Amino acid sequence: NLEYLHLGANNIVGSIPPAIFNISTLSIIYLELNQLSGRLPPDVGLWLPNLEQLHLDINQLVGSFPMSISNASQLTSLDLSSNYFSGTIPDTLGNLRNLKRLNLETTNLSSSGMSFLSSLTNCRGLEVLYFGDNPLIRGKLPGSVGNLSSSLQKFYGPACNIRGSIPSGFGNLSRLITISLFDNKLTGMIPTTIGGLKELQKISLLDNKLDGPIPSDLCHLKKLAFLFLSSNKLSGPIPACLGGLISLRSLYLDSNMFSSTIPSTLTRISDLLILDLSSNSLSGPLPIDIGKWKVLTSMDLSNNQLSSDLPIGVADLQDMTYFSLSNNRIRGSIPESFGDLLSLEFLDLSRNNLSGQIPKSLEKLPYLKYFNVSFNRLQGEIPKGGSFGNYSFESFKGNEALCGAAQLHVPSCKTRPLRNSK
Repeated sequence: NLEYLHLGANNIVGSIPPAIFNISTLSIIYLELNQLSGRLPPDVGLWLPNLEQLHLDINQLVGSFPMSISNASQLTSLDLSSNYFSGTIPDTLGNLRNLKRLNLETTNLSSSGMSFLSSLTNCRGLEVLYFGDNPLIRGKLPGSVGNLSSSLQKFYGPACNIRGSIPSGFGNLSRLITISLFDNKLTGMIPTTIGGLKELQKISLLDNKLDGPIPSDLCHLKKLAFLFLSSNKLSGPIPACLGGLISLRSLYLDSNMFSSTIPSTLTRISDLLILDLSSNSLSGPLPIDIGKWKVLTSMDLSNNQLSSDLPIGVADLQDMTYFSLSNNRIRGSIPESFGDLLSLEFLDLSRNNLSGQIPKSLEKLPYLKYFNVSFNRLQGEIPKGGSFGNYSFESFKGNEALCGAAQLHVPSCKTRPLRNSK
């Protein structure tokens, strides 16, 4: 009368005894996080009429995906992730009408034309779908993804060599919380229909070949906390209306072709933690009220064409650990108030048009591990205290008027001679 078999995380080795899959009373089998190997019996599921949860993830199982699993008609949760299977994902998974959670990540499986997604449209209660890190899947996302369960909350398909465009049918999945399709070969534009997904909290489309502008429809996603669009071919201005997404915590738009200025409206996102706009073609000034990002921990604006003085408000970013403005056209001096950035660990202001002296106040920064002001027009003595004893000449080269210690490859500073007292 065994109903529950929980043997997860026990370092069990060897193959799974086939007899386990003949215990018809079982409703839950948890064998995850072991070192189980070998193949699954071809009749898995035939004799398990009451099985609701089957978790065999994070083992060393091999062989083909048993088609017979589709006969376990009461299954609500199936997790075979992180194994070493071969062959295809069966299209018969759609027979599991009660399925709510399916995880096939990192299983080495393939699917011709991603047809398994079409079969899953029969699973009307499906809430979570993971199939990422399976580079053999390939193919295009079928338009039928728009017919998946209206209960679907998480759609994860990164690193599967998916090509083609993102189907507009995603807009039908009204309860989606997460779309993750990063590290694929997706092309075309981001569908405007995604802007209708009012529950969406995370969009991860980085490392693809998407082009065109960011649709202003995304500005309707008031619950959006994470927007990852890095490393695509997106262009045009950054929509000013993104400043209305006050739930945003991470905004990654780096390594695209965005132009125009940084919208001043972005400073309305007062709880933003990470901002990465690096490696675009942004120009103009830094936001004058940059200090409104009170809880920001990381800001990377490097490799653009930004041109302004450093706003004094930067010193208000007390939680910031990472700040890079490298390779822009920033001018003026480094504010003395940068010495108040007590959390700072990484500061790169290299390859700009900065002038004046390096503030001695930076000696007060206790955690500053990386510091680079090379290739500017700085002058005067390089500070000696604090972490400055740990930096090499690489941090200061390309500034013709700096002076200091010999190991920094700069001239020694001239001292004023004392006047003789009469």
